[in-house]
Amino acid sequence: MAAFDEYERYDALGLAELVRAGQVSSAELVEAATLRIAARNPRLRAVVDLYAGATSARRAMDGPFAGVPFLLKDLGVQVAGERITNGSAFWAGQVAVKDSTIVQRYRAAGLVLLGSTATAEYGLSCDTRPALHGATVNPWNPDRMPGGSSGGAAVAVASGMVPAAHATDGGGSIRIPSSCCGLFGLKPSRGRNPVGPDVGEGWNGLSVQHVITRSVRDSAAFLDATHGPEPGDPYAAPAPEGAFLQALGEPFAPCTIAFQTVDHFGVPVAPALADAIRRTARLLESLGHRVEEARPEFDAAALKAAMFTIVGCNAAHAVRTRESALGRPCRDGDVEPITRLWIDRCAGRSGEDLVRAIGTIHATARRFGRFFERFDLLLTPTCASPVLPAGSIDMQGRDLDAYYDRLYAHNGFTAPCNCIGIPAASVPLEQDTDGMPIGLQLAAPLGGERRLLQVSAQLELARPWADRRPPVAAA
Repeated sequence: MAAFDEYERYDALGLAELVRAGQVSSAELVEAATLRIAARNPRLRAVVDLYAGATSARRAMDGPFAGVPFLLKDLGVQVAGERITNGSAFWAGQVAVKDSTIVQRYRAAGLVLLGSTATAEYGLSCDTRPALHGATVNPWNPDRMPGGSSGGAAVAVASGMVPAAHATDGGGSIRIPSSCCGLFGLKPSRGRNPVGPDVGEGWNGLSVQHVITRSVRDSAAFLDATHGPEPGDPYAAPAPEGAFLQALGEPFAPCTIAFQTVDHFGVPVAPALADAIRRTARLLESLGHRVEEARPEFDAAALKAAMFTIVGCNAAHAVRTRESALGRPCRDGDVEPITRLWIDRCAGRSGEDLVRAIGTIHATARRFGRFFERFDLLLTPTCASPVLPAGSIDMQGRDLDAYYDRLYAHNGFTAPCNCIGIPAASVPLEQDTDGMPIGLQLAAPLGGERRLLQVSAQLELARPWADRRPPVAAA
């Protein structure tokens, strides 16, 4: 390719350093990104919209990411004047009238906003196969799923289109595609990043926003650029003790880390995942940490049911809001079959049902809180199995209960972190015998992003992953 051939060698901070030093211009970076999108996106379907030139030009040429190309998920944010479909035909044609708060902060950080990435319809799947845009393809293997719902963001980063991309996470939607695509994905604490200005929380606090990156340091620097409450927020995460990026270079005391090789129902994980967990536990021990096999005890079945109610009630509310905006009811074909079944099931639930579900996640948080009095971090697989075949979790089916069982079986390690609001990261340390990435999840107590990032950076240094690239990125 023409246009700055070394583009993919650098993470976002590295590209920004080149711009500041005058070694490359922002225009050259944008050209490098758009050339790669043009060449690779027809196969991968990661990017669903490219913004008008006027939008991408409205940027600050200072800030930590000045001049760096960036993509935003087609769900959960607004970019003034640009389309947002939420991965759904029912929202097709919707145009944002203002920037979300986090988008304002991305602009202030100097990012060039290029376009939007594919999502599962309304974020309701851990795969990315929206009927509106077509299935997003994993660049490591087209026969395996890319993860979701932020699958477009992960594929765009893994395939070298951009060094980092915005994503949202309501049950694993940052961490699962990061695991499937061999990337670093941090879900911050509830209330760490703003979700305004129109709402105070997503999915009753389950959903948060951040980025998918190749490097740990990029994730830390993005958190520095975006974190902090805005006026009127209902709550905020505990204030950090200092900058997240700076923490990566600071000495810190060894951690006490629990690891588990069974899921939260007590069922052993796949042998390949158990072996990966044990290898990582030994690596952490060699880095000076104390490791112990242990897991938090809570009612996993009750939490699974509570999440079904919370997500379904929020999806039903979103559809009703869209109906009001359009002045017509949601018709057959407007939303995908599983979405329709889920919202119809939960539309009949009472306010008391929702309150009971929220009470369940609060009770679970108390259990995890006591667990984290003994441990600094919890190590688990990110996903409950190696990367699944494409289409394994399909929103075109007609059996909602079977769908939700498959969904929760796969995101059973990530979803509890959303329910209780704690930070968790998928770290791309391992690969299976087929060469597919395996992400391992580290979770920390509420507000524990600094320690989480510090240990992740240790692992990145001890077992680097930056040079592992999927076949499509070399095409």
